[in-house]
Amino acid sequence: ETLHARGIRLILDLVPNHTSDRHPWFADARSSRQSRRRDWYIWRDPAPDGGPPNNWVSQAGGSAWTLDPATGQYYYHAFLAEQPDLNWRNRAVRQAIYDVLRFWLARGVDGFRVDVLWHMIKDAEFRDDPSNPDYREGEPDFRRVRPLYSADRPEVLEIAVEMRRVLEEYPGDRLLIGEIYLPIERLAAYYGPDLSAVHLPFNFNLMWAKWQPAPILELVRQYEDALPAGAWPSWVLGNHDQMRIASRVGPAQARVAMVLLLTLRGTPTLYYGDELGLENVPIASAQVRDPFGLKMPGTGQGRDPERTPMPWDTSASCGFTTGEPWLPLGEGRADLSVAVQRNAPGSMLTLTRQLLELRGREPALATGEFEPLEVEGEALAYARTSGSRRFTVILNLEPRPKAIRWRDDLGGRVALSTHPERTGRAGADQIELAADEAVVIAPDQKNVRIASVTV
Repeated sequence: ETLHARGIRLILDLVPNHTSDRHPWFADARSSRQSRRRDWYIWRDPAPDGGPPNNWVSQAGGSAWTLDPATGQYYYHAFLAEQPDLNWRNRAVRQAIYDVLRFWLARGVDGFRVDVLWHMIKDAEFRDDPSNPDYREGEPDFRRVRPLYSADRPEVLEIAVEMRRVLEEYPGDRLLIGEIYLPIERLAAYYGPDLSAVHLPFNFNLMWAKWQPAPILELVRQYEDALPAGAWPSWVLGNHDQMRIASRVGPAQARVAMVLLLTLRGTPTLYYGDELGLENVPIASAQVRDPFGLKMPGTGQGRDPERTPMPWDTSASCGFTTGEPWLPLGEGRADLSVAVQRNAPGSMLTLTRQLLELRGREPALATGEFEPLEVEGEALAYARTSGSRRFTVILNLEPRPKAIRWRDDLGGRVALSTHPERTGRAGADQIELAADEAVVIAPDQKNVRIASVTV
């Protein structure tokens, strides 16, 4: 109630696909083939040659099956061997996890982000996954096959619908988010029949889009077209598994990317530190902590570089800890800290707060319609409209100045720019953008003011 009074909502991270191999459930399950929780996990007899039951590959490399010598069967793990998958075809497993949801919902949490939702049901016949014709030598092991049978099975929607029903047992608005690494055409299915499953299936596809106007607009178009009627979009530019946006497109373009993320139609998800413009931190081999990086050296699968500590201030450990952090902070992190950027007019943190303030104040940018715009000058441009309020967003995705022109009268006051020195109006049919500049143009009315934020 205290958090809600301050406008804060709490979403918990739920990991229902697997447990630790030290969890009491698994300890019981592996104690005997006759254990009452044996079927809570996925066990199979060895293949005729004594090897794994099929060709399924772990996301952490190697076979997804580990032999348990004591009971003579293999157990399945989509990820690390220390993370055995639960058997979601077992109703007792479902009820146990749904009781976990109820435990937290009764304490007032506002919803859950469900980890690896698309992995939670496997093929009942345990058929081999087909080979991936696009695999190239040197890529991670899991790319060798297409996970046709080991993930994204149709029955997983039953789980999502059941989870949604558990949330609906409790009063107030509760949110179900699904972590789903799938192409758009499959991702849209997770909204469920009649929008009865996940409220927000995470859309990660923007993280791999070619950083050019045409591919990004095409991605937005495909996504909007794929959404079921009434579904609300989701956009993500960074997370704990992928290279930071400032490392992918550069620090200057990271500011442009922030404008994109916070002005597209839909709910944006912001990865910690991206509001500071943090880049990946180089991790020496002796400093690697991520099991994926340790098990798959040289493949780029280590996720430590984007998981380094958050810099809060300019102290020795940047306010993250008084001790030695488990990963290095990285050079220059103190200069990017919250304490340094909080009151700096041109900082990434200030820009992010200005965008959030403008978005929160203008329904057109929060919930308005999205319309791509044709412009001359190789820029990404679109409009957001609600009622009579129309905002134009124009993004220069390159490090060179550009003269941008359009046919309609889209002129107005520049409400926000990635370049804090920008002031005044945009012309009726043109604007000169600086290198790496994005602008939000507000309708030219007296009640529109330059975005500001009090910190």
